[in-house]
Order: sequence, then structure tokens, then C-alpha cells
Amino acid sequence: MPVSGRILSLAVQTMLASATGRSCGYGVAPTASSLPTGAATPYSVLYPIGSTSDGPPFGDVSADARILYQVTSVATTAEQAEWMADKVRAAMVARAGTGYTYPIVASGYAVMSRELDKEEGVAVTSGVYSYIQRFALEVTTLA
Repeated sequence: MPVSGRILSLAVQTMLASATGRSCGYGVAPTASSLPTGAATPYSVLYPIGSTSDGPPFGDVSADARILYQVTSVATTAEQAEWMADKVRAAMVARAGTGYTYPIVASGYAVMSRELDKEEGVAVTSGVYSYIQRFALEVTTLA
């Protein structure tokens, strides 16, 4: 079974909102009803930016994939944007013992590793500050 990007993206979005204590949109800014903090800044936006098959053939029942995500932290000040990016980075790569501090729970999949792939830093456009980070996840199916 190939790895489902949508299932993984929803799991990452849920983990980010829980771990940071701030709302996380999926491809768009969070709405007023998004949990836990609605559309109030700072918040993050998760963008799936592609995947490649890894390990067994992509259609194999035990398929693996490397999935790339961009997380954009949005805020009203540079300090807030960097603070939010720090929270996102910790959520994605902080370790506790032999595992990650904040697990990504996706039914039928195991996230084997996570890494920070690239950071763009703080940028400002029309008074809105953002901080862009890119992460790579290695995922396998659980047969």
C-alpha cells in the first residue's frame, strides 16, 4: 500500500497544534474556529511539498516514503515569528529517550525519522512576519 500523503499531513497538523499550543492550518491560515487558538497570531501553516518512494517498490504492501513539509510560522512581529518557529522546530525534531517528544500518530503508518531540511528565517510582507522551515519525514507502512 502506498503511503497516503493526506493521512500523514493531517497527523502532522494535529501534532503541531498540540505540541505548540497554537493553531496550525493545512495549506491555508487557520480559521476562527480552529483549535486551539483560532486565527490569532502567531500560528503556523503546514504545506505538503512532495514525497518520494523509498525502500520497497512504491506499490509494495510495506512501502516507505520520504515526505517533505514546509511549515510557515506567521506573526505580527519578528520576535513572535521566531518564537513560533522555535516551537515548531522543537515539535518536529525534539527527542525524548529513544523516540520523539511529540509523536506523529497516523493510522497504518510509522514515522521512522524526522529532520530539519532547511530554514529561510524571518521575512516581512505588508507588516506580516513569517518564518519558513522545511522538514523531511521518513515513513513506512504497518502491514
